[in-house]
Amino acid sequence: MTTTFSDTIFVFGSNLAGRHGKGAALFASQKYLAERGVGVGRTGLAYAIPTKDRGLNVLSLNQIHEHVKVFLRYAALHPNLHFIVSRIGCGLAGYTDEQIAPMFRECPENCELPLYWPRKNLP
Repeated sequence: MTTTFSDTIFVFGSNLAGRHGKGAALFASQKYLAERGVGVGRTGLAYAIPTKDRGLNVLSLNQIHEHVKVFLRYAALHPNLHFIVSRIGCGLAGYTDEQIAPMFRECPENCELPLYWPRKNLP
């Protein structure tokens, strides 16, 4: 499959208010048309996974995992799209790769994960 820019979706950590003021969220709003004010789901060529609430308090790992599950279903339902997943939760939210990466182990093949986030069939 040939991927074009319009088929590529940048997946980033957001806050529920959709402020997109720093980090990967700011990048998503500037380069991938993530809509400010929308903190969950797809807008433009971006997909927001919340890691903070409306008051910018960090969400629990369980709350983030629920949002990740919704994203994984969305990615599976859109095999024609290529998702570039950033290290959500590992920057401003303060979680480690070891805490977040396992949430993505069952991701579909159309998701490109950070290099050190293993898929289900890797050790």
